[in-house]
Amino acid sequence: MAGAELRCFGGDDPLYRAYHDDEWGRPVRDDRGLYERISLEAFQSGLAWITILRKRDAFRAAFAGFDAEVVARYGADDVARLMADAGIVRNRLKVEATIANARALVALHDGGRTLSELVWSHAPPARPAPKSWADVAALTPESTALAKALKREGFRFVGPTTAYASMQACGLVNDHLAGCVARQATEAARRVV
Repeated sequence: MAGAELRCFGGDDPLYRAYHDDEWGRPVRDDRGLYERISLEAFQSGLAWITILRKRDAFRAAFAGFDAEVVARYGADDVARLMADAGIVRNRLKVEATIANARALVALHDGGRTLSELVWSHAPPARPAPKSWADVAALTPESTALAKALKREGFRFVGPTTAYASMQACGLVNDHLAGCVARQATEAARRVV
């Protein structure tokens, strides 16, 4: 249709469109926000992102607003509670990884470090806008290095592809396609940080 706005994804669903326009690719620098995005990207593995997006509020409730200090104390009873929660994706490996990742984040803090420093140290140099999804990699040398660094710190379910999806979601890269309505605003937000 003439005059229609180009979006990389999400144009047909208001929730998805808002995520695309206002969040995806915008810099996330706080540890809680990064922990949430990494967790949700792990849960998304093998599923459509809209599925996770529709369950996001339930995930936030189930994982104490992604407060790593709280989630790090989750035990077997909490795992059982989460596995019975139809509001989230009930995958034991992903649930246990989210708890393990909270513990890894707390350990980083105990060592005087932040997840933000760790993640953002792997930000690649800016690249030209991709013209199509065929120009967007599923993983990069930087996402492979980030996945290895996270695993060394005790994080789980963070392979190179999941790490790259997190990099996209958290603004380390701007993979909005050339001509996308959100590309310029996302680029401007990245310059501010």
